[in-house]
Formats: sequence, structure tokens, C-alpha cells
Amino acid sequence: MTFTKEEQEKLEYSGYRFAGKHGHAAAKICHWTKKSMKDEGVCYKEQFYGIQSHRCLQMSPAVPFCHQKCSFCWRDLSQTKIHWEGEYDDPKTIIEDAIKAQNSLLCGFGGNPNVNRKKLEESTRPTNAAISLAGEPTLYPEIDELLAEFKKQGFSTFLVSNGMNWEKLGSLDCEPSQTYISLDAPNEKVYKELCNPQIDDAWSNLNKTLELLPSFNNNTAIRITSVKGKNMFDAADYAKLINKADPTYIEVKAYMFIGSSRKRLSLDNMPSYQEVYDFAEEIAEKTGRRISQESEVSRVILLE
Repeated sequence: MTFTKEEQEKLEYSGYRFAGKHGHAAAKICHWTKKSMKDEGVCYKEQFYGIQSHRCLQMSPAVPFCHQKCSFCWRDLSQTKIHWEGEYDDPKTIIEDAIKAQNSLLCGFGGNPNVNRKKLEESTRPTNAAISLAGEPTLYPEIDELLAEFKKQGFSTFLVSNGMNWEKLGSLDCEPSQTYISLDAPNEKVYKELCNPQIDDAWSNLNKTLELLPSFNNNTAIRITSVKGKNMFDAADYAKLINKADPTYIEVKAYMFIGSSRKRLSLDNMPSYQEVYDFAEEIAEKTGRRISQESEVSRVILLE
């Protein structure tokens, strides 16, 4: 197992369910999946991109593996490993077990009179994989095959990457439906302070990924997690980096004071919706984009 028994129990207590037998892949029900089932709102990805929240599978094939230990990450970074260790499960097993895990977690909704019965029935057959639960998914040795298997099974895929593994991203035969790259700093100094990279050439790798992004055929997105007092400045420098990538979309999203990030940052680092909006306007002006969508409840602005 990748995790100790105690570590795995801690993650399961927080809602994770592991897929496969090697302890590196997992699924967890998203907050918005639960809200959608009760017709109490949907994820901004449904509003922006048409992804049905009640049919979205939030998962990761590489839960404990990441090149960074970002201060704003809500995860417990004490379990994070830089390089892949041990054996791994095949894509079919991961997908099958992740769907089973999600269905098991959702079965309790059947007794809730406030649940939309049609959505409950449809939720057993997810149609989108949000490959973003934890870890850096491109570190999973068969990420290309995983994307291909999801596609074969009729899924759309949203892959979120920190951009460290640019060679892997550049060699994908099966592109995700949308490729997200996290860009959380306008320069190397801020990047090192905020994202705490665990490898020496991290900033160089991120820039190589940004330069690679225009070669993708499917949708691409730059996501900026806005941390008040830490990275919400130098819009012109962000623009230079973004223009290299020429993404289909830019998401400017607020850092949320949740999970283990509360041990590293303070409530003062969580920007208000208006502060995120104002920052997004600066980014839009410098990149020649426009604000096309916004979700106040999620504190996220979409630029196109």
C-alpha cells in the first residue's frame, strides 16, 4: 500500500474511497455533486462548460504524489511524495473501482426525500471525470491510457496539472477534453514562496508547459488560485506568461480557507468575491480577454 493504514483511514474518514489495490487512486464526492442532487445549485463547471454536476466523478490516479507543496492546498501535505513509488493499478481497474466507490458513497441519498430522483438514477452513470482530487495526475505512469479508457467509456475528462511534467503532457496521444494548468504566481520568486516546489527546475518546467499549451487540439485553461496578500498583483507579468500559453479559457479563482491550508495561511488570505473580480479585470485587460462568466458563490471568474 502507498499509505500506511492510519493515513488511509484518515483519508477515508474525510470522504476518500480508494480504487484498485495499490492505494494510489481514489474518488471523493464533490460538494457540488451533493448540492446538485438536491437541486440546491451546481458547480461552476456546469455553468461555464455544461458539465453536469450530478454526473461528475471527482478522482485522482496519483493521490500521494506531487512535485509541489502549495501553501494554499487544502490537503495534508505530510503524506506527499515527489516521485512515483511502488506498483500501480491499470486504468480499467481504477475507473471501475472509482465508479463503484462513488455509487457506494451516493447510495445513502436514496433515503433523502429532497433528492431529485432522476438525478439520483443518472448519477450512477457518471459522464465526466474531474481528474483533480489530489496529487499530480501526470505522475501516474499510465495517464495516457487512463484518458483513453475514460474516452472509450464515453467520459469527458478535465485534467488538472501543475505543469511540472511537461514532457509527459507533450507526449499524450489522448488529450483530455480540457487541460488545466495551474499558474499561481507572476514570477519565480513568488512561485517558490507560495507553491514550495520540491524539485530544482520547477519554474523552468512550468514555463515549458505554458509554451507547449498552444499545441493542444482540445480546450485548455489557465487557473489562477488567488491568495490575498500573496499573489494578487503584477497582472502584466501574469499576462506575459498567459499569452505564451494562449489558453482557451482563464479561470481566476479565490483561495478558500479550508482543510489543512488553515495551518499555513490565515482567513485574511481568502479574498472576497469583489477582490477576485477586480483582479480578474486586471488580467483581462492585460491579456486582451473579456469576462464571460462568473460564479459569486464559488468566487471564480471566467475569461475568454
